[in-house]
Amino acid sequence: MNKNRPLKKAMLLLILILGTAYYLYWGNNAIETTHYEYSNEAIPASFDSYRIVQVSDLHNKDFHGELIDQIKDQDPNLILVTGDVIDSNRTDLAKAEEFLRQAVSLAPVYFVSGNHEVASNKYPELEDILGKIGVKNLDDETAVIEADGDVLSLVGLSDPLTLMAEEIEEVGERDTVLLENLTELYSGQDTEFSILLSHRAELMDLYVETESDLVLSGHAHGGQIRLPFIEGLYAPSQGFFPEYTSGRYEESGTTMIVSRGLGNSLFPLRVFNRPELVVIELKAE
Repeated sequence: MNKNRPLKKAMLLLILILGTAYYLYWGNNAIETTHYEYSNEAIPASFDSYRIVQVSDLHNKDFHGELIDQIKDQDPNLILVTGDVIDSNRTDLAKAEEFLRQAVSLAPVYFVSGNHEVASNKYPELEDILGKIGVKNLDDETAVIEADGDVLSLVGLSDPLTLMAEEIEEVGERDTVLLENLTELYSGQDTEFSILLSHRAELMDLYVETESDLVLSGHAHGGQIRLPFIEGLYAPSQGFFPEYTSGRYEESGTTMIVSRGLGNSLFPLRVFNRPELVVIELKAE
């Protein structure tokens, strides 16, 4: 009998444990940058090659300067934050403010709420911070972006959790309220092309119904655990084997880009699902 066999098994087990631990650490901290090109004949000529960075679902995660460095490397014209910059389970407004201050120093920053902003009960405080440091809050608002005399619109849809029970009771179902709100927002903009910021990827039918051009969303965390052939395993509001978790989705003239996000919430780990920074380059046709 080989007396060294138990020692070899123990060493192999230790190597396996350490290797798995390292991979999980790397897979939850090594930011992956995903690039998209989006073309549309309605994009004004001055916005050709316009670069947009999307930040989603940070959940108060601290990348110790790496996230800001990667955003800076992209040389963005615009930074769009699509919700959940804080986490309702461990809300750290100071950490969120630090990140957003650094982001504002790189490019104009626009923000819409996610469910964690609303659920934290500290959203009013965060809204004050946004105003103080120069981040434009687009919750149920629009903004016009100008480049060399050409314009496009940003449209922001607040997270459905912001809807009051009385509002839903008066109009009907939640989705009916959202449809009315988004339709009203679009009716007030007079540019040919618009970008919608909305936290919830599962509302794709709403975006198609309102003939949205380009939609930037998150919330799904890439399905948290991504498996071959199955892709995302579970997403909030979509359940198991969700339809919208990551990437580009197109339907009836509407394009939705879903970020896998950067942080975690109740489930503390990403598996085969690195934190993602999204970069979109507009192309005028």
